Amino acid sequence: MADARAERIAEFIEPLRVRPGSKVRLDRDFDPRYKADLRKRDGAELLRTGVALLAEYQERLAAQDTYGVVLCLQALDAGGKDGTIRHVMSGVNPQGVKVSSFKVPSAEELDHDYLWRYAKRLPSRGEIAIFNRSHYEEVLVVRVHPEALLRQKLPERGLGPGIWDRRYREINRWERYLTDNGFKVVKIFLNMSKEEQRIRFLKRIDRPEKNWKFSAADVRERRRWDDYQHAFSEMLSATSTRWAPWYVVPADRKWFARICSAAVLAHTLMEIDPQFPDVGEEARKDLQVTRRRLEREAPAGAEADPYASRHRPPEETGGRGSE
Repeated sequence: MADARAERIAEFIEPLRVRPGSKVRLDRDFDPRYKADLRKRDGAELLRTGVALLAEYQERLAAQDTYGVVLCLQALDAGGKDGTIRHVMSGVNPQGVKVSSFKVPSAEELDHDYLWRYAKRLPSRGEIAIFNRSHYEEVLVVRVHPEALLRQKLPERGLGPGIWDRRYREINRWERYLTDNGFKVVKIFLNMSKEEQRIRFLKRIDRPEKNWKFSAADVRERRRWDDYQHAFSEMLSATSTRWAPWYVVPADRKWFARICSAAVLAHTLMEIDPQFPDVGEEARKDLQVTRRRLEREAPAGAEADPYASRHRPPEETGGRGSE
């Protein structure tokens, strides 16, 4: 990572990273209200800095056209996935980002292996793909609701007590395969407390413009809180790897969650360190020929090359720089 900012970002997100091989218990290891001694009033500026950094590196990623990035976002209902996507990706070029939301699988999707529908939404080289919920639903919702597993039409020998350990291995291998082929996988779990979820549900009921976001099914799922906490803890323990680590982002404070998410994604891009392609000596000569031709087309009284004149080094402009 050539950029000096990378070290500061890596240090900032280190407490959020799940160490590969560690045994995670969410209620013990990660505080949903952690905020790293930051104040909310500083959050807006930090988020702007992070968004600008993402825009810079995304442009390089697209130009190099060698790597792609898969960002997996997981959270319980009202955890802040949509808001995180909206704020963190606000400054990037939408042509280089695609967002996929995964809901209940269709009949066509159930006729394929469980990773099929996620593989269909992978990015091209130079792109960032955001999975709003992801292939980890297959070891979360499907684990908490075994009836969903029965709908997947697995052969009898594919069921049994070892299925979750097998899926963890399959997912780890799939992500290793993607990484080896130039597609970095970065995984964020927005860790929200049960009380904060209660407050956010009430807000959706109390504000008419938020009513559409509320579903009675969300409250039914809330009754399985402990089951989900166990499933998340097992998932984080088994699938945070050196090549595709998990980051547990404290989500009770939305402003802090967004800063952390931007930092994690920026860290991933800075590790890739994409570069603008070198066009080569012959191509540069052709560019200069074209440049002179365009300068000759300048109307009477107009600068031959307005951009170049504004960006000349101070020593070439008598110390004035651009005006």
